[in-house]
Amino acid sequence: MSCFTACLRGKPSISELDQHISEIRDSKLFTYKELKIATDDFSPANKIGEGGFGSVFKGKLRNGTVVAIKVLSAGSSQGVREFLTEITVISGVQHENLVKLYGCCAEGDHRILVYGYLQNLSLAQTLLGRGTSGIQFNWKIRTKICSGIARGLAFLHEEVIPHIVHRDIKASNILLDRDLNPKISDFGLAKIFPASMTHVSTRVAGTMGYLAPEYAVRGRLTRKADIYSFGILLLEIVSGRSNTNKRLPYEEQYLLLRMWKCYEEGDLIQLVDTSMGGEFDVDEACKFLKVGLLCTQEMPKDRPPMTEVVKMLTGEIDLGDNQKISRPGLISELISLRGRKQNISSAESSSSQNTTMSYATPTFTSIDDRSAYR
Repeated sequence: MSCFTACLRGKPSISELDQHISEIRDSKLFTYKELKIATDDFSPANKIGEGGFGSVFKGKLRNGTVVAIKVLSAGSSQGVREFLTEITVISGVQHENLVKLYGCCAEGDHRILVYGYLQNLSLAQTLLGRGTSGIQFNWKIRTKICSGIARGLAFLHEEVIPHIVHRDIKASNILLDRDLNPKISDFGLAKIFPASMTHVSTRVAGTMGYLAPEYAVRGRLTRKADIYSFGILLLEIVSGRSNTNKRLPYEEQYLLLRMWKCYEEGDLIQLVDTSMGGEFDVDEACKFLKVGLLCTQEMPKDRPPMTEVVKMLTGEIDLGDNQKISRPGLISELISLRGRKQNISSAESSSSQNTTMSYATPTFTSIDDRSAYR
């Protein structure tokens, strides 16, 4: 049994963690003192994100490199598992559309990850967090972001050996650099797929609203689950809104359902983000929305692989007006949830909504946790 497997079966001991980390050749080990100095003793003024498993701080290393430092909660066994998964999966893997992991600290009870700092934070905080960033997301920038995310996923799915399934593609895990190039972040829930493996059965992890139905209901994980999540994200980027918004009229609360209805009515264009003031390529915008619907089709086999998605977005593959798109996959619990929500108070409805984590901070949703569906 490998040290990594042993670590994931329970709360790992410090010696097990040290052994595993020592086996990873492509990750620099930082001392706790180094990172404490880099963040001015983890000053609240340097905090740029917070989530269920810890906080993220902006810091500067001794060589002047500005970094994002994620400090995991010492008492969280799940946080430790994600720490191990992250350094195992992403150490040594580099791509222009993946966040760079500089290294980690595993000194005593401290579990800290050190990433490249990205000036414009996440899509959840900027594009979907209207009025807080000052960034003008014009159509050219949106197409660059969509294509970049697709390239990053295609790299993980088809070029890295063994292949990697991210499992938590969402707006808060897409970070933007100075030039608004997208970087996929947070590999704490990722799964490694040998080339001979078609799927794995696993406990469900990810974020409601982005989960593929076959994965959420049966725990059957394939690369198609990431493709579904990407499809939802693509629709969010083009429309400029989150996949679920309880403040909207009831019939508009779920983006995918609304998008499908507009597609059937031949009126996709009405869901393109109005903040662009109509300054976008109509045909290209509709094409991007159709690609999003292709990626979220009910049958996983109908969803295109990410290499094809990249070519569709960049125009190397022509969708054409006759491209057949089947109905989207919808989690049955979500559908029944919509009916029940009409009879509960607004306070209860508000408390049931998902919380968006910021800057590379993971969320974890298990199919066993039925409260996530209520």
